Amino acid sequence: MCMRKAYLPAVLVWALPSTGLAQTPEGSATPPTPSPAASAAALDPSTVPPPPRVDDPMLEPVPPPKRVLTSWAEAQELMRMRSTNLKTALDQVVQAEGQTIVAFAQYLPSLGGCAGGSSAPPGCGNGAFSHQLITRTANQSVVGEPVSTVVPIPNVLAGSLTLSQDIVNVQEFDQIGINKLMEDSSRRTVDDTRRTLSLSLANQIVAVVTAERSTEINRSGLRVALEQLELSKRKEALGAATMLDVVRAKQNAANARVSLVNGDEALRQAREALGLTLGIPEEIGVAHDMNVNGVAEEAIRACRVVQTVDQRPDIDAARINVEVAKRNLRNTWYSFIPVVTGQSSLSATTAISGGYPNPTWSIGASFSVPIFDGGTRLGTIKSQRAAEDIAAQTLETLRRQAVIQVEQAQRGIEVAEVSYKVALEQRDLAAENDQMTQTLYFRGQGTSVDLVTASEAHREAEQSLVVAEFGEVKARLAAIMALSTCPW
Repeated sequence: MCMRKAYLPAVLVWALPSTGLAQTPEGSATPPTPSPAASAAALDPSTVPPPPRVDDPMLEPVPPPKRVLTSWAEAQELMRMRSTNLKTALDQVVQAEGQTIVAFAQYLPSLGGCAGGSSAPPGCGNGAFSHQLITRTANQSVVGEPVSTVVPIPNVLAGSLTLSQDIVNVQEFDQIGINKLMEDSSRRTVDDTRRTLSLSLANQIVAVVTAERSTEINRSGLRVALEQLELSKRKEALGAATMLDVVRAKQNAANARVSLVNGDEALRQAREALGLTLGIPEEIGVAHDMNVNGVAEEAIRACRVVQTVDQRPDIDAARINVEVAKRNLRNTWYSFIPVVTGQSSLSATTAISGGYPNPTWSIGASFSVPIFDGGTRLGTIKSQRAAEDIAAQTLETLRRQAVIQVEQAQRGIEVAEVSYKVALEQRDLAAENDQMTQTLYFRGQGTSVDLVTASEAHREAEQSLVVAEFGEVKARLAAIMALSTCPW
C-alpha cells in the first residue's frame, strides 16, 4: 500500500508546446490547434515520460538496528529470559512459598540451641561456662579425713537441650492455610503478567512494523515532493510558472521533510520500546518477512481463552486476596484462644551437687492464657476489617474495569474494520485527486495551491491507511487477550 510516485509532473517537458508559451509560426496570430489525438495523448499517463531523478540524503532509509526479530518464538524466549516484570512476579511466588514454610515450621517440633539458661525460649538449648573470680578454700572432713575444697567451684560448664511442640495453637495452624492462599494469588498474578506481557509484546511488534511502513511512505512522499519541486523550477525557468509556485513546491517538500523526521524518530522509539519489553535496552527491529498476522495468531495460541471475566487471572487473584483478608481477620480472633505447649528438657553441669542426679531430664506442658495486651489485638481486628473491605472493593473495581475492557475490545474489532474501509476509500480518493491535480496543473489548469494541498492530503491518507490496517491486528489481539489466561 505504498504511495505511488508522481510521474505525471514530468508531462511538463512533453506538454509545453500546447501552452500559450509555444512559439507560433511566423506571421500567425494564434498558435496551431493541437489535434484530438495529441490532446488525448496529453491525458494518457502511459505516454508520460518518467519523472526527473532526484537525490537527497534524507531519502536514505533509517539504519537497521543491531538485533532483528525473525519470529514470535524468538521474541517470546527473549521476554521469558529477560523480562524484569515476569521475574518479579515469579520471585513473589517463591517469596510466598517461603512464608508458607515459615508458618508450617511454627507448628512443628523445634529442637535447637540458644543462650539464656532457664529463661531460654521453648525449643532451644543453651550452653554456659563461668569462672569465679572470688573464691575461698574450705576445710571439711570426709570420712574422718580433712579435705580442702575451693568454694564456689572456680570453673563451671553447664548445658541444656529443650524440645518444644505446640499441642494447641489455632492461630499458627490457621496461618498455614492463609499463606497457601497467598501462594495461589501470586501464581495467578504470574499468569496475568504473562497475559499482559504477551499482549504488550505483540502490540510492540505491530507498532514497529507500522512505524517502518510509515517511514517508507514518508520517503516516497518526500521523493514525490522533490520531483514536483524540480519540475516547478523547470516550469518557472521556461516562464510557465511563477516564483510563488516554486515557493509552494518548496513548502510542500519542507512539510514532507518534517513528516519524515518525525516518522524516523517514531520508528526509533518504537524499536526502543520493543527492546524494553524484551528486557534489552537498545533498538530491536522486526524482519521484513515476518508476518504480522502470524505473530498475532501465535500470541493468541500461547494463551487460553476463558469464558467470563471472573476466570481471568487478575480477577481470580483479587478474589483470592479477599479470602486472604477474611482469613487474616479470623486469624486475629484466634489469638484469644489459649495456647498449650509441651516441653522436654535435658540438662547437665560440671558443678555436681552431692546426691543430685547429673544429667537431669524433665517433661512438662505450659498453658498460656491471653488476658490483656493493652488493646493490640482489638486494634488489629479493626485494621483487618478495613483490609477486608479494601480487598472487596478492589475486586469489584477490577471486575467492572474488566467487563468494560471486554466490551470495548469486542467493539474495537468492528470499529477497526470500518476504519480500515474508510481509510482505504480516503486513500484511493486522495490518490486520484492527487493524480488529476498534477495532470491539470502541468497542463496549465490549476494552481500550485491545489497541487500542494492534494499532495499533502495524499500523504496523510496513506499514513492513515497504514495505521488503520495494523489497527485491525491490534483490535483482534486486544479482544482475545481481554478474556485469556497465559500459563506458558
